[in-house]
Amino acid sequence: MKKQIKVGYLPFFIKLYDESDPNYRTPLVAYSQKLVAMLESFGLEVIVADELCRVKEEFDRAAAKFNDADVDAVITQHLAYSPSLESIDALLSLKAPIIVLDTTVDYGFLRHAGDRNCMRPNHGIHGVQDMCNLLKRNEKPYHLCVGHAMHSEVIAEVVSLCEAAVMAKTFKTEKVGSAGGAFAGMGDFIISDARYREEIGVEVKYLTPDISARHLAAVTEEEINAEMEADKEAFDFSVKNDAAYREATRAGLALRHWMDEEGLGACSVNFLSLDESGLSKMPFVECCKTLARGKGYAGEGDILTAGLVGALFSVYPNTTFVEMFCPDWEENLLFLSHMGETNPRLSQWQTKIIDKPFKYGKTGDTVSLAGCYRPGKAVYVNLAPMKDHFTLILSEVELLDVGRPDSIYARVNQGWMKPCKPLPAFLKEFSLLGGTHHSALVYDGNINTIAAFGEMMGFEVAVIA
Repeated sequence: MKKQIKVGYLPFFIKLYDESDPNYRTPLVAYSQKLVAMLESFGLEVIVADELCRVKEEFDRAAAKFNDADVDAVITQHLAYSPSLESIDALLSLKAPIIVLDTTVDYGFLRHAGDRNCMRPNHGIHGVQDMCNLLKRNEKPYHLCVGHAMHSEVIAEVVSLCEAAVMAKTFKTEKVGSAGGAFAGMGDFIISDARYREEIGVEVKYLTPDISARHLAAVTEEEINAEMEADKEAFDFSVKNDAAYREATRAGLALRHWMDEEGLGACSVNFLSLDESGLSKMPFVECCKTLARGKGYAGEGDILTAGLVGALFSVYPNTTFVEMFCPDWEENLLFLSHMGETNPRLSQWQTKIIDKPFKYGKTGDTVSLAGCYRPGKAVYVNLAPMKDHFTLILSEVELLDVGRPDSIYARVNQGWMKPCKPLPAFLKEFSLLGGTHHSALVYDGNINTIAAFGEMMGFEVAVIA
């Protein structure tokens, strides 16, 4: 679910100027307040340092304030030159990513050059250079946004990086659930729990038969009735097997309650070994509702992609789990689908709820949703584990209005994706990069923001363009 972004604002100054002219700072304070207001106009919650920071003690106090407030990012701004040794220890202590806003008051300097005070509001750039050198030498990551606040997109770039920081923070602190473990023999997305925790930060929780039994027993008939009535309002209803539907609803509610109890930001359900988790039916509909509520999900025990989807949701509510299923070489399209998992909020038409004959495992027939992704621009996002790193593969794509409300639509979810280049070249590049067969689709996503998220996570970022 999209989160409120909270950032720290760290203004840099120099004690020398206060000592030589106490009024030097007055217009610069007003200018910094204007920039804070611009950041707030984008919806950011801005935590401002208690003072213009000039010396080590002041920088240290500001860094402690930001760490205590658990901000998502810290925005630095040089209102004047500031010696880097005063700030470097505080900067190195920050827990949140550093975003450097490199800007000055005046857009045109030449025409003001005759004014003896024109240098006062416009010389912070060499303070940025001093600071960035120390950050680089100390191997402290930072992100740079450069330009005039009123005559460029630099403030929007800062906000974009703050959004990337939120996604990274979400991923690094996420808990992901697994029901049924991983699909036997499906190797591309598999990582160990230890690697997931150590290299990304995710904690994995497992749904066991005793936990399922407790939650299944706690689901009341009244709760099931209310959920089924809500389904009839929300979906195009065509279920005939009431007994299977009722039990699938019970299983879905048990899964939901377990996720709530554990505080999970995402989960994955493996239909092939569902009975090992203790769930009585494959809860396809609840998996879809998980996505609709802004929680991460991926099929077949793919906890890696589930966690990725959960992180993307923290900024982009129009996100879903997808899989490239079939190519249409003639029309240069990819058919997106999966067995029964989709985000119904992204459906072009009213999503159907249908009977689902189910011959896998021991849980028997169930119900599922079937829909078609709406047309629009999107970013295709894939996280591929390599031997010693992760590669985040990104590509701008388009979903087309060519879905069919008969045949396929009546049985499964579908989407029709046009890649950014001819289909053979796109598929070749994707697999040469090692892309897995499970991905995320982000409607109206900013590819630069998602790339910055990957960089903040320490992933290699590859863009198919």
